[in-house]
Amino acid sequence: EILSPGLDRLVYEGKAAVTKFLQDLTAALDSTGTCLFTTFGLQAKDLAQLYSAATGFDCDDKEFLKIGERIWNMEKLFNLKSGLTGKDDTLPPRILKEPIPSGPSKGEVEDLGKMLGEYYSLRGWGEDSVPTKDRLKDLGLEDLS
Repeated sequence: EILSPGLDRLVYEGKAAVTKFLQDLTAALDSTGTCLFTTFGLQAKDLAQLYSAATGFDCDDKEFLKIGERIWNMEKLFNLKSGLTGKDDTLPPRILKEPIPSGPSKGEVEDLGKMLGEYYSLRGWGEDSVPTKDRLKDLGLEDLS
């Protein structure tokens, strides 16, 4: 809610896009050694400018996010080669089965399945959570498939 004002916490539509954006942003940021807390004060375009200044490589906000997307896809490929599958893209049973006991979301139970299909699609992954050849090619990772 802090990073995506106006997004209803009880609605699933659109959360996959916010999740992907934040994952890509923080992965790119982590690769620079910069503190994660800067994401609360700087936008992707600001971080891209800092990246460009530090490395000498021209980088705009879209390219900065693509760096993070490459990282997520490389991590996914590593996990797949290590034996993990889409079945491992889950949350602890407590979050998926036990209703929230109190507060504004009292009684709610997360339905991760409602988001995974949209998330995989946004990532360019198949229903089995495997990155498609086209997505890997677009990211310059075709040699890793």
